[in-house]
Amino acid sequence: MKWVVGVAVLGLAATACGSSDSGSKDKGNATSGGGGGSNNGLPAGYYSAYSTEPQNPIQPANSNETGGFYPLQLMFRGLYTYDSKTGQPVAAMAQSVDSTDSINYTVKIKPGWTFHNGEPVTAKSYVDAWNWGALSTNKQINASWFEKIEGFDALHPKDGAPTAKELTGLKVVDDTTFTIKLVQAYSSFKASLGYVVYSPLPQEFYKDPAKFGEAPIGNGPFQLDTANGGWNHKKSLTVKKFDKYAGDDKAKSNGVQLQYYTTYDAGYTALRDNKLDVIDQIPTSAIGSFKKDLGERAIEAPQFSIQKIGFPLYDAGWGKPGVEKVRQGLSMAIDRASIVKAIYKGAEQPATDWLAPNIPGYSKDITGDLTKYDPVKAKQLVKDGGGIPGGKLTIATNADGPHKEWVTAVCNSINEVIGQGSCEPKLYPEFSVARKDITAKKMTGAYRTGWRADYPFPDNFLSDVYLTGAASNDSGYSSATFDDLAKRAAAASDPTQAIQLWQDAEKQMAKDVPSIPLWYYVTKGGYSTHVSNVMIDPYGNPVWTEVTVK
Repeated sequence: MKWVVGVAVLGLAATACGSSDSGSKDKGNATSGGGGGSNNGLPAGYYSAYSTEPQNPIQPANSNETGGFYPLQLMFRGLYTYDSKTGQPVAAMAQSVDSTDSINYTVKIKPGWTFHNGEPVTAKSYVDAWNWGALSTNKQINASWFEKIEGFDALHPKDGAPTAKELTGLKVVDDTTFTIKLVQAYSSFKASLGYVVYSPLPQEFYKDPAKFGEAPIGNGPFQLDTANGGWNHKKSLTVKKFDKYAGDDKAKSNGVQLQYYTTYDAGYTALRDNKLDVIDQIPTSAIGSFKKDLGERAIEAPQFSIQKIGFPLYDAGWGKPGVEKVRQGLSMAIDRASIVKAIYKGAEQPATDWLAPNIPGYSKDITGDLTKYDPVKAKQLVKDGGGIPGGKLTIATNADGPHKEWVTAVCNSINEVIGQGSCEPKLYPEFSVARKDITAKKMTGAYRTGWRADYPFPDNFLSDVYLTGAASNDSGYSSATFDDLAKRAAAASDPTQAIQLWQDAEKQMAKDVPSIPLWYYVTKGGYSTHVSNVMIDPYGNPVWTEVTVK
């Protein structure tokens, strides 16, 4: 589950299905493009793409936002990837992942894979990496992804020092086989194994993890291109094709340079001028014109994502009993339909669920009155809850993403209902800076917090974000009722029963309101005349290996 710079937690802060459709000639999996041109100073066969500065060192268990996720997606491969059209799991290094009870798994990996330094990828490469990622003293932001594996509590206790360094639920059988034992049945576990947190690591990593985070060595289709700048902080990150890559999704380009712009407007201007090759989001200022600007190079397609407003429930004001009524009232003060129509030209769909459409269990009415515009009830609820903590709601967002306009519109809607001066935007200069305050739980007001799926299950939108102590639980939300329902849902073998339990868990969220669902995103992207075969998958990520440079 990754927070997205443009979508949000993709909120201000993100990690994380639908079929392609479009109002333009391109349907999200474009295969056509314009004429050629210069490569803007890049080596021959390379292309450039919009991104943002990673929040943390580039380590598989240390990223849950797009800035760090994109480099990991380029340079690492785990047991699975996800189909670029359907979003469903596709075997990468996995020869087989078998279980008869969704608790005990036997994993066999394909032989012949190597890391970029030539070291063979073995079962031990996986087990050692997962153990290291789970250990609390290593301070990995996604450590809780390993809590499903037996022995996690000893490596990552809630209090005090760890009493072990290896998960008892992981065992190396031989070079190509290892076993996994979970603490309970998880029906979605196998599908989640395509997330980058489950990537293998070479032995070189353990010599100096911090140094490795600056110049990672993976096993993916691209490797860090140090000769052309490598990771040039605050500016770019460049990778080149790994010629000995053993996977099926081999790169069709010679390399990629992720370029860090201060705003999506600046990135889009560069793209329109053929100075940037791929952009994964269109700024709100260009939504009405990008199809005309780009023609067949415009991309519009469904995306497994949701935009939300999160609250710091660890804050004394926002976390005290009764303030959930204020959060309920604020949600009802937002005229989603009018905002979507004005800013997104009606392409986005107002949210009625914390799940995105096409994720199993999605409902058009699970949130009930919470997401319905009701000025009278909204004002009364805010009053009944004791008023907005501190007297004013601030909604933090990152200036380098396309969000200022809609945050301003949300505040205007709240001000019209609750009273002028009740809400105002709070701008951070860039996504990584905002994420640091959010993950460090330093927020005193609300924040933009969108989410792009990492795998197509309810768990990713709910447990991975709202379960007590979850890696992406930035709000500090903790509900014994929600936790119990979510754990039972994850263990249920009957899909119908699982969905009912997930929906019951969401009904508890509708009472507590750890976040306000706003709307579901539609992918809007584009590419230059220098490249072709550009696709953006249902998770909102460019399909890096398919891009062809003219």
